[in-house]
Formats: sequence, structure tokens, C-alpha cells
Amino acid sequence: MTAAGGRGVLVGVSDNRLTPLVLSQAERSTLENWAKRRSTAQGLAMRARIVLECAEGRSILAVAARLGVARNTVSRWRSRFLARRLDGLSDEPRPGVPRSISDAQVEQVVVRTLEEVPEGSTHWSKRELAKQVGISPTSVQRIWKAFGLQPWRSEDFKISTDPL
Repeated sequence: MTAAGGRGVLVGVSDNRLTPLVLSQAERSTLENWAKRRSTAQGLAMRARIVLECAEGRSILAVAARLGVARNTVSRWRSRFLARRLDGLSDEPRPGVPRSISDAQVEQVVVRTLEEVPEGSTHWSKRELAKQVGISPTSVQRIWKAFGLQPWRSEDFKISTDPL
């Protein structure tokens, strides 16, 4: 056991003043899966590791040093877990203006781009599609970019019959 930051606090020794963090078998299994699975968001995986380390009886300082995060981070996720269990580890809504385009509108833009062609044209323009769906042309452009859509490009290749 070593001193952390020269303050005389021993790393690895639990703090008796903290509320014990006890996990059920189902919670432990879920947290271990979140921490190990590659498809888990990295933020959620780190939160799962923090809770698992705290459940081992380690102090906030010990967990922070072991995982390379700030003490405040360990303290925050430990207290959220104690208050709301597994639900407390998920991301909360961020501040700011909520989305103005629904998932249904995004789906409508993608489906129309891929499956329909406007009358009298070979492909959708962002202005035409925006008018049909009821969103701005900039939003259509962002959706196309997010999904890698380029309706002005043809999927077929034809060899020219031009003799030159």
C-alpha cells in the first residue's frame, strides 16, 4: 500500500465513512458485461468499471488511481449508482435546444432518397426533397451526409459508344 499524492492517505484501504456498495448477482453480471463488451459505449463501460471497483470495497481515491480518472468522477458515479442503481449509469439528456427533426422525418428522407424518384427528374435535389418532407434543405443535406447518400450519382456504369 502506497501513499496517494503524499497526503498520507493509503491507496487500497476502504473508507469506513462511505455507504457500502453491495451488488446483486444480476447487477454484477450486467456491469461486467458492460465493462467487457466491445459494443458498449466507452463512457458506460468506464462507469461500470468504477462501480465494480467500488463494490470491491476500495476507496474513491484507490478507484480513481486504479482507473486513471478524477476522484469527482468516481464519487459522482458511485453516488448515482447508489441512488438509482443501473439506471443511474445511463447518460442523462444534455442541455441545449432539443432536436427539431423527428426520427420519422429522417427515415422519410432516407426512404424517399433511396426508393423514389421525383416526377420529371432523375434524382432528388435537396430543395425538392426538403419541400416534400417539410424540413430545411440544410437538414436534408446533413441527413444525406450522415447516411452517406449521394442521389446525384448513378449506380450503373456504361461504356461509351463514342468512336473517339
